[in-house]
Amino acid sequence: MERTVGLIKGIEIDDTLAGLIQNELVIIGEILEDQLRGEHEIVNDLCRHIESYRGKMLRPSLVVLSALASGSESITRQHRVIAAVVEMIHMATLIHDDVLDEADTRRGGRTISALRGNEMAVMLGDYLISNAFHLCSSIGQPWVNEYLGSITNTLCEGELIQLGNRQNLEIDEQTYFTIVEKKTASLIGASCRLGALLTRPDEDDAGNLERFGISCGIAFQITDDLLDIVGEQDVVGKSVGRDLEKGKLTLPTIYAMNEMDDDDRLRLIELIENRDLAGLRSTVRDAGLIDRAMEKASSLVDSAKGRLDSLEDTPARTLLASLADGIVDRRY
Repeated sequence: MERTVGLIKGIEIDDTLAGLIQNELVIIGEILEDQLRGEHEIVNDLCRHIESYRGKMLRPSLVVLSALASGSESITRQHRVIAAVVEMIHMATLIHDDVLDEADTRRGGRTISALRGNEMAVMLGDYLISNAFHLCSSIGQPWVNEYLGSITNTLCEGELIQLGNRQNLEIDEQTYFTIVEKKTASLIGASCRLGALLTRPDEDDAGNLERFGISCGIAFQITDDLLDIVGEQDVVGKSVGRDLEKGKLTLPTIYAMNEMDDDDRLRLIELIENRDLAGLRSTVRDAGLIDRAMEKASSLVDSAKGRLDSLEDTPARTLLASLADGIVDRRY
């Protein structure tokens, strides 16, 4: 219940819709927990620990809201199962990201890799993905498995491109957006698309909702990257400064590297090489590049909301637009 309240906190919402979302997320959470529960307590302990990784359950909420915005009068078992599936895939990526980033904290708690080591974390992430596809097969829709298989391929491609560009001080804006769309936004877009297509086979609505999700996902990652530069760990709830520590250039730094004169660029390179987070924060903020990156995120949110215009004016569509606005209201 707290997860649902967190999703809609501060947003005006139809009471009936709020209650529906709250009930659906409880059911979806139970499906997820039932799927992961097994006979071995060591595995169950690990799965209980990562319940906190679920946070606000954004992706399952998008499956539900996209279904309703596409005309569904009720949420079916297929919607609920797929909502649990996309959340399991997302949780697996978080566990693997914590290994790659050597992160100690996630949502205010210790990461699996910090508590139990990288080997256990990698296998737990694999266990979640395996269970996700096992659960997905239970709805008897092979096209969904195939589609989500292409999405997980895309997620891995994004991570590989990002890993290949660590320490690359010449990375350009286009490559950054390729990484972000593949690694983060693709699963958000898929959540919206599946919610629509499991309601009715309308490619126009599904395509618009998918693009809504992708644009929101890119905007979300931009703000997440900004939090890694200027956020405080106690507020953000996870390790900060990890992008700089791992040699990953994000949007404000890419702007700076591409546009500063030679002397300023050399000073910026020194900050990056010395992993000087305070210096980097001050440099990009003083140059107005934090605000510029936020303006890009705001533009993407506006574009996302425009994709909703083709849908009927319903409380679900209104809430989707409000959730998009919430992306650029995150604390940084």
